[in-house]
Amino acid sequence: MNKIVLITGATSGIGLACARKFAENGDKLILTGRNEQFLTDLRQELTAKGTEVQILVFDVRDREKAKQCLDELPAEWQDIDVLVNNAGLALGLEPEYEGSFDDWDTMIDTNIKGLLTITRLIVPKMVERNSGHIINIGSVAGDAAYAGGNVYCATKAAVKALSDGLRIDVAPTAVRVTNLKPGLVETNFSNTRFHGDNDRAATVYKGIKPLTGDDIADVAVYAANAPAHVQIAEVLILATHQASGSVIVRK
Repeated sequence: MNKIVLITGATSGIGLACARKFAENGDKLILTGRNEQFLTDLRQELTAKGTEVQILVFDVRDREKAKQCLDELPAEWQDIDVLVNNAGLALGLEPEYEGSFDDWDTMIDTNIKGLLTITRLIVPKMVERNSGHIINIGSVAGDAAYAGGNVYCATKAAVKALSDGLRIDVAPTAVRVTNLKPGLVETNFSNTRFHGDNDRAATVYKGIKPLTGDDIADVAVYAANAPAHVQIAEVLILATHQASGSVIVRK
């Protein structure tokens, strides 16, 4: 049966890949992001292939706007089957004692509080229906800190703890919770981290074949379509020559 899938941060990277993969799977999509034009273009691309799409323009840091947009969904779109909490980012690689307060606030407000907001707004209806699936996009960075990662690693460790805690909370129900933990994925992630420095961002992927957004989206779709009695609780996805967040063999 086709599902209604809501994906945050659907305008680029893993979120965009998830949108296209779930569309290929025949699901109906609710796509959120801050860039209205990109969302409009993506809806046009996917609807041309037969996918039903709703777009919601908001920043997950804006709790009131998020609530307003979700409340205004048509009644037939209210029963969301799969929530992909993808919106997130890393900013900077400075030592913790030299970090930017603004970068810290943006990462914490997006990666942790934004995820919590969307979870709080959507999951109660899943619990009420005794059906649903939350897929959080965590990171290998949540397993152990790496040099310069400090606050970003802390936010992804929080995603793991929040995923585990939510899984405990919904255990009496049929709602499932998955934490996907990608390693090195070639998206605009590093460009964002380095505040638009394309040359510096390109060095992150030198000497290794990194993962793509499609690789992570494949796992998300698999988890969402596992048999009802199977909960894919956590998946660590690394490039072949990456052993951990800090061990990468470049050739």
